[in-house]
Amino acid sequence: MPEFPNYIIGVDIGGTRIKFGLLDAIDGSILHQHTVPTLDGEWTGADPAWAVAIREYVAAVEKERGPARAVGIAAPGLAAADNRCIVKMPGRLNGLEGLDWTQWLGRPASVLNDAHAALLGECWCGAAQGLRHVVLLTLGTGVGGAILIDGKLLQGHTGRAGHLGHLTVDADGPPTIAGMPGGLDSIIGNATVAARSENRFTSTAELTDAVRSGDPFATAVWERSVYQLACGVGSLLNVLDPEAVVIGGGIAEVGDLLFRPLRQHLDKIEWRPLGKATPVLPALLGEWAGTFGAAKFALR
Repeated sequence: MPEFPNYIIGVDIGGTRIKFGLLDAIDGSILHQHTVPTLDGEWTGADPAWAVAIREYVAAVEKERGPARAVGIAAPGLAAADNRCIVKMPGRLNGLEGLDWTQWLGRPASVLNDAHAALLGECWCGAAQGLRHVVLLTLGTGVGGAILIDGKLLQGHTGRAGHLGHLTVDADGPPTIAGMPGGLDSIIGNATVAARSENRFTSTAELTDAVRSGDPFATAVWERSVYQLACGVGSLLNVLDPEAVVIGGGIAEVGDLLFRPLRQHLDKIEWRPLGKATPVLPALLGEWAGTFGAAKFALR
């Protein structure tokens, strides 16, 4: 890697992989990208192996290139008000809660919820460049989200803001992991495909493959899910009035099979007092969005 002192480091801690992005501090252009296995549950002495891997990578890069202008971490869970640590992340990444990243790395660093980071990445270098009012939905195992208002990330009082998967769209539906009945998590997330399809399908990929082949049952399940998603998006539009909604995550990779009916439903239900539809945009940065956003946030 050639010397490039005016750079920033973004790190995104995923369940299976840690992604590292070295980016130009001015325009976000990619200088280098790297991944390593997360190895959640493995330890190096008394420390989580994933945390040691991040510290070693940052130290090696700065030894070769000189100090980065900023280092940002994207991680699951609720970030502290000062963005020095994740204060709540039960169930996985043991050791993440309370880990002060500035102390751990031995240099100033910040941590941000991974969906929050993805939104900032899309606003900096992705689908929402130049926009100041944006809602992000990530459709994967569950549904994540984030909100930008007047150019500022909404983290909320406890860091909980943006957990849009727990927005209720069916008061009689099954609860999300947060206990909200009929949330977006339950109606479109990959984890609930079997429940939504009477155990005929186990993943969104299986379900949408059947839709493409003309299976009427699969089509009915999918259309219901997308309609309920449209109701959730329409509700968010009324509450937040964004310039655009960006949709990413693995489920969004089905493309027009999702976006075409979603826009058609919004044509019928979206309140458009000025006669103009709110753009619904596919995310552009894919799995690297969190590295862009974490690095950009750390520059603040």
